Amino acid sequence: MPRPAPQDSVEFYHGYINHAKGNSIAEVMTNHAAELKRFYNSLPEEKEDYAYAEGKWTIKEVLQHVIDAERVFSYRALRFARKDATPLASFDENHYTQHSNAKNRTLQSLKDELNALRSATDIMLSTFNEEQLASKGTASNSPITVNALAFIIYGHLLHHKKIIEERYL
Repeated sequence: MPRPAPQDSVEFYHGYINHAKGNSIAEVMTNHAAELKRFYNSLPEEKEDYAYAEGKWTIKEVLQHVIDAERVFSYRALRFARKDATPLASFDENHYTQHSNAKNRTLQSLKDELNALRSATDIMLSTFNEEQLASKGTASNSPITVNALAFIIYGHLLHHKKIIEERYL
């Protein structure tokens, strides 16, 4: 299935989708999975509690955020791929982060969780056929396709990779 069309998600997500390079989710995984794994696994322990400004998330909180967001996006993709038409609520990333307990975790434990999640997400995404990828549902009061969610998962990881490179390292 080709890249998501603009109508496959609301404009808010187009930036994430545009970060993901490839003409299909299979190409996106080929182009980015190893790069993302290397990057997130290379985050230095000495920076784990670093925040680039007052009130900004630490590296550990950013990592917990990308984990939480991937779980939410992949859950949405699963529900819609399985033809569940129940509208799904939005999530408040700041509220999630505030209550995540990331500050009491080790950076390594967060890396381990992200690695396991990334592997499981990629396996799930690779099982979706074209009909499932074209499936649409409602999340955060807006229509979205499974294909768009797959691209968003990768684009969101790439978005935060760029922020970490520019502001944390």
